Amino acid sequence: MKTVSLRPMFAVIALLAALPAYAMYKVVGPDGKVTYTDVPPSGSGSRVVPMGQATTPNAPEVSLPGELRQAMTRFPVTLYAAANCEPCEAGRRWLRERGIPFSEKTITSSDDVETYRRITGSSDLPTLMIGPQVLKGLSQDQWASYLDAAGYPRTSQLPRNYQYPTATPMVERREAAPRVAAPPQAPAAPEPPPTGGFKF
Repeated sequence: MKTVSLRPMFAVIALLAALPAYAMYKVVGPDGKVTYTDVPPSGSGSRVVPMGQATTPNAPEVSLPGELRQAMTRFPVTLYAAANCEPCEAGRRWLRERGIPFSEKTITSSDDVETYRRITGSSDLPTLMIGPQVLKGLSQDQWASYLDAAGYPRTSQLPRNYQYPTATPMVERREAAPRVAAPPQAPAAPEPPPTGGFKF
């Protein structure tokens, strides 16, 4: 008879009780760090997204089923991926087929790599974060086990009009400040004509 370790599931279930279920805002800081809160932040320079809504610009507002919304609030899912990464593409497809709402962070620059390693402690891609749990590499069985334990439905309950958020870089790109031209200087006094070493 085949045995399955339930230890990872118990760890996730224990976290269910420890985390607040009332977060209504997802705040993405300038360094890519995601925080969930019930108080809308102001003047922080961070991007704020109301929970349970599609984040694609001009996307219609959608209402998610309660079970799905509760799982998203307690254990938000983030996929860390890179371009030209077949396992990343396979993981993305699998999450969408199962109907898991997730945000995606892309790793493209050296700043992204540094921040990614600091947050996940990994250099493997893809990585899936379910709440605070870091799952390195693509393992659909492992991902499914943790998603089940976090309360995500096993079949898609996403409305037809749900649009996944656009993938964003790990570190928000800042446009370089325009260079300010140096103030004009007074023209230099003309040099006196050569005197052949004589002094006058």
